[in-house]
Amino acid sequence: MARAYLSLGSNLEPEKNLRAALTELRARFGDITVSPVYRCPAVGFDGPDFLNLAVGIDTELDPHALNEWLHALEDRHGRRRDVPRFSSRTLDVDIVLYGDRVLKGPGNLELPRPELKYAFVLKPLADIAPQVAHPLLGKTLKQLWQEQAHAADSSLQPAGDL
Repeated sequence: MARAYLSLGSNLEPEKNLRAALTELRARFGDITVSPVYRCPAVGFDGPDFLNLAVGIDTELDPHALNEWLHALEDRHGRRRDVPRFSSRTLDVDIVLYGDRVLKGPGNLELPRPELKYAFVLKPLADIAPQVAHPLLGKTLKQLWQEQAHAADSSLQPAGDL
């Protein structure tokens, strides 16, 4: 079993789609750790605000198989792959960390995920896994957030729990 940390986001019916994703994650992986939810403007395109959160799971799936399962989850919830990569979406689920693995693979699989530099990915992860170390930087998520918090986009707003 490996511990993986996921970033989830949605800006099309976000509460509905994120709740549905959490239900499926719990059904597949059992007990999961869920962060608070944060609201953030779309990054890289004009669109409705996103709701973002992080989830910790224990899995027997290797990173490639987990990535495929997560893509199927996105697809089941209306994720379109025939539109520009940076556009509104019903559901976006990425593996951000998978143990201390470092890899690049098919299907935009990259560990650790480069988006970890963004507040909307880092803050929810730091909330649920503050002592987890970034496998390349050697700093904990809490340390990374503390270093970034003063420069973090002030548009990241707490949005409660799902």
